[in-house]
Amino acid sequence: MSACSPTAFIKRSLGDELAQQGQSQEVDPGLAREASAFYLKLSESLLNDTPDNLKLAEAVGAGLCQYTFAYVAFEAERLAATDAQAAYRTNERAKRLYLRAHRHLMRALELSTPGFRAKLAQHDANQWPRIAPDQVGLAYWAAASWGGYISLAKDSPDAVADFPLAYRLATLAWKVNPNFGNGGLSSLMGSFESAQPGGSLVKATQYFDAAITISQGQNAGAYIAKAESIAFAQGQREAFETLLKKAIEVSDKHPDLSNELMRERALWLLRSADDLF
Repeated sequence: MSACSPTAFIKRSLGDELAQQGQSQEVDPGLAREASAFYLKLSESLLNDTPDNLKLAEAVGAGLCQYTFAYVAFEAERLAATDAQAAYRTNERAKRLYLRAHRHLMRALELSTPGFRAKLAQHDANQWPRIAPDQVGLAYWAAASWGGYISLAKDSPDAVADFPLAYRLATLAWKVNPNFGNGGLSSLMGSFESAQPGGSLVKATQYFDAAITISQGQNAGAYIAKAESIAFAQGQREAFETLLKKAIEVSDKHPDLSNELMRERALWLLRSADDLF
């Protein structure tokens, strides 16, 4: 009895509950943003006390990554056209938050698989870490937050040098469960493939199309990712706008928080098309 800490038990139980709550989705973007800060801070505090709680680590990392992409990094993009200094400050904050998410997720992977970081950096593929089914979510969000940071830190050689490792991590997770995240992991693979030097847009397109198929056409984000990574990269404005309009249509038919946030991005990209092209 003396070895069982009631406080530790309560923290772990609350952490498990918060991890479950993190999977539920608030449809209203404004309410979700207002609630996110409290949820993330509370969850992060509990995670620091129970770092081996993999579900909580995944929920915290995913929450930070989604919050950064949907609110902070997106705000920096919108500010770029009107206030360069504010855009820079917001972009710096987005980088810090992406790294914060990444550190939590990599710590969880390291705790569950000692030596994970060192194995991931090995040149020999036989030495790379094995991703267990219950680690796929951790690896997915770790790769996503890593990629998000690198995309905002292209002026940092050290950050860019980590791109192959981020892509490798996503690939290891994808090989275990290519359907993870309702197509989200396949979409991430498409983004990585299209962004890497010498990457194949044909292969990237296959990843995006797979993401659309996996989600049964109900994930607006896959259409937007394809529009930005494929159509825009090839200078195909008509295809770009068609994919964005499809994303809006999907969001209207299948309203959830993710689709609502993607709808806002699609509308902004459509309004910005003259500048982008």
